Amino acid sequence: MPRPHTKTHLLAESEKEHNALEDTLSTLTPEQITQTGVVGEWSVKDVLTHLYAWEQMVLSWLAASQNGETPYVPAEGYKWSQLPALNEHIRVTHAGHSLDEVQTMFQASYQQTTERIAPLSEEMLFTPGLYPWMNKNTFAAYFTSCTSSHYRWARKEIRKGVRALGNS
Repeated sequence: MPRPHTKTHLLAESEKEHNALEDTLSTLTPEQITQTGVVGEWSVKDVLTHLYAWEQMVLSWLAASQNGETPYVPAEGYKWSQLPALNEHIRVTHAGHSLDEVQTMFQASYQQTTERIAPLSEEMLFTPGLYPWMNKNTFAAYFTSCTSSHYRWARKEIRKGVRALGNS
């Protein structure tokens, strides 16, 4: 699927993939959502906290940049080459949250991300390397990665994992 080249397309793809993920989630029982081993060792709940955390990271990068600061990218104490460790840190950090808390966090983060994208200019979203820390990347690419692409990945992995466990 081609990357969005307009804010309208970015938001539309995010909404489409979020809705598709929600449709998949609506077919699962709480037991299926909290069962480990659905996506690798993760539960669906772990996947939702993963999506939440990455949206929040990208939002923090945007906020820091808009405040004239250089964000920790991808996160403080982690390099891009350490994503498995960062993702495990995210899982462990949120493991104690209830399913209801995680679902609320996930929904609120999606709404917050959409609301933060909406007022941004096309220039802000699509200018490569707008800030030095971005290299040649764009905010649109980061937002696509943490929304539509991430939702699509999650939906496919969840469906595959639930089928493999015989819980469909």
